[in-house]
Amino acid sequence: MAEIKVDCKNETCPVPLVETRKALRKAQPGDIVEVVGTHPSSKKEIPMAVEALGLELLSVEGTDTNWRIRIRR
Repeated sequence: MAEIKVDCKNETCPVPLVETRKALRKAQPGDIVEVVGTHPSSKKEIPMAVEALGLELLSVEGTDTNWRIRIRR
């Protein structure tokens, strides 16, 4: 099982969501994708996209301007 880190600090929409989707496509089933970022609306959009894709949202931590989201593919 791999852990893939996606650093989207200081990036605004739609970059964090696009980079998260790319990482999820590369990930194998069971892999963890961890996304860190600073853009408030991405903190809301990424979990919605994870649900739409039917993947497992493990955690959303931090503030609106400094957050970490963990997803299991």
